Amino acid sequence: MADVLRVCAFYPDLMNIYADRGNLQLLQRRAQWRGLGFELSGVGLGDELDPDAHDLLYIGGGQDRDQALCAEDMATNKRAALHHAAEDGKVIFAVCGGYQLLGHAYELDGTKLPGVGLVDLETVREDGPRLIGNVAIELELDGTRHVLAGFENHGGRTRLGAHTRPLGRVLKGHGNDGRSGFEGVRGGPRDTVVGTYLHGPLLPKNAWFADWLTATALHRAVSELKPLDDRLEDAAHAAARRAAGI
Repeated sequence: MADVLRVCAFYPDLMNIYADRGNLQLLQRRAQWRGLGFELSGVGLGDELDPDAHDLLYIGGGQDRDQALCAEDMATNKRAALHHAAEDGKVIFAVCGGYQLLGHAYELDGTKLPGVGLVDLETVREDGPRLIGNVAIELELDGTRHVLAGFENHGGRTRLGAHTRPLGRVLKGHGNDGRSGFEGVRGGPRDTVVGTYLHGPLLPKNAWFADWLTATALHRAVSELKPLDDRLEDAAHAAARRAAGI
């Protein structure tokens, strides 16, 4: 088993809104507190992606113009490598705008931005209000039920394919489209492709989920990770749940 968590951030200068860099910082801190090595690299527009050089691939969200640039680049230059990584069981974790690009396409103001087709879903920017607010979802990981709490702010409505599994069930908030009752996606050949609209940033409010991502990326059980004193993290999670009204 590897003792180094190798993380690759996609377009760190473009897809980094809503303080989601905090997700990377939490992964790094928790790895270091456990005595694990941590390597962070980035890939930008035009860069080639080596799928064997990373354990966890992180795709954040961006403004519409930046997201359009990244969508074209991902579909043109990184699609094959992303599929290779998913087939090899690498964790691909995408938030908000990054989540929208995991599927087939994102229709925005009459233009279809290409997705990378890792999971069966499509997103459309429709007339109507943005879906904004605190959100909580219930999900099951490794046979245990958890609550994931965060914040959502998206104009796109994401609809999953008939056989595509959501990440969780909405307890409070809007979720993928404000109607289905589902939020996010989990899929791919090895069930290691994860997308969600939750940010704020997400992982500092849900340290247990960061640990699941880390353990999955390192091909371990969460129980194999060194325990940490999570009193502050648990308090942050409790506060996020209260903000969502649960």
